[in-house]
Amino acid sequence: MFPDFILRPIEESDLPSLKRLAESIKGGMTSLPPQADALEERIYQSQRSFDHRIRTAGGDHYLFVLEDRRNGEIVGTAGIIARVGGFDPFYTYEVRRERFIHSPLKIDKEMEVLHLKLDHKGPSEVCSLCLRPEYRKAGLGQLLSLSRFLFMASFPQRFDERVIAELRGFTNEAGLSPFWEALGRHFFHQTFAEADFLSGIGQKEFIRDLIPRYPIYKAMLPPDAQAVIGRVHRDAEPALRILLNQGFQLSHEVDIFDAGPLLRAERPDIKAVRNAHVAIVSEIRRLPSAEPHLIAHVSLSFRACLGAVELMDDGTLAITAETAARLRAQPGSRLIYLQLHKSGQREQTEVPAAASSNPSEH
Repeated sequence: MFPDFILRPIEESDLPSLKRLAESIKGGMTSLPPQADALEERIYQSQRSFDHRIRTAGGDHYLFVLEDRRNGEIVGTAGIIARVGGFDPFYTYEVRRERFIHSPLKIDKEMEVLHLKLDHKGPSEVCSLCLRPEYRKAGLGQLLSLSRFLFMASFPQRFDERVIAELRGFTNEAGLSPFWEALGRHFFHQTFAEADFLSGIGQKEFIRDLIPRYPIYKAMLPPDAQAVIGRVHRDAEPALRILLNQGFQLSHEVDIFDAGPLLRAERPDIKAVRNAHVAIVSEIRRLPSAEPHLIAHVSLSFRACLGAVELMDDGTLAITAETAARLRAQPGSRLIYLQLHKSGQREQTEVPAAASSNPSEH
């Protein structure tokens, strides 16, 4: 009834499959570069992040993969950074409206101004959302995009109360970012892809040394660059709808490279976090008429899948044998679950082209 896929933490043995996925990403992804050594470091960072001794939000990078259990292939990724910033700050441009008045000439106007913002103790960030196009079906987008919120709900002490998501900015038909072409390339003297790669692997010293330090008046940029500030790439529009549906809101901040929008939410207010429930498994049996749910094992060996649950009168759960096998659960296991939609009603929680060969999140 439900597809045989699981979402789980990345493992060392996933490197070849992860590299194939990263190489297939059109235009690349900041947090998932295709170079083998960079991916090895990503895997190491993620494995270190799941250490049971961690009790607070730090610079931990959690990377989850969506595995097709029929062949063991990695077909998607989803990540969480426990806290952005730190020794190397998190950079954004904050777009402010400023008023200019000169009474003798009867001039009273507002202009948008981009101010560089550095955050050394930032919020948590959801990132690295990517799904192969041929797997955009059967609720797999829901499994991939929402499971990380169940992990955050299961281990809230590991994350900040504030959560952000950076979406990919607009590019033209030639694949160029008008914002980068108008601004960034004049200061960094490299291509957008090169700068994005260095930032993605944590080498941000060049940003500190080269980024313009003074406010940038939007009106002084070319019209095509002005038009894309805060605008998402067309492939990221579905991801934007997903996040807005989950309670994220557009902020006044944009990415320093492509001016893609930054969204914010309070972790307890995220719909998947707020509506998730935790219960103990009491029975494993057939559940032919149960509604589809997103289900995860509350463990640092986190595993999530699509399946059915039945809430018993005593507050415990019944699950199917297939779900138990996918989650490595048994009677007494603690699960967190989220009803995805009621019969005849579907929310916008799929990950279409936004997270296929074109990623939606940085």
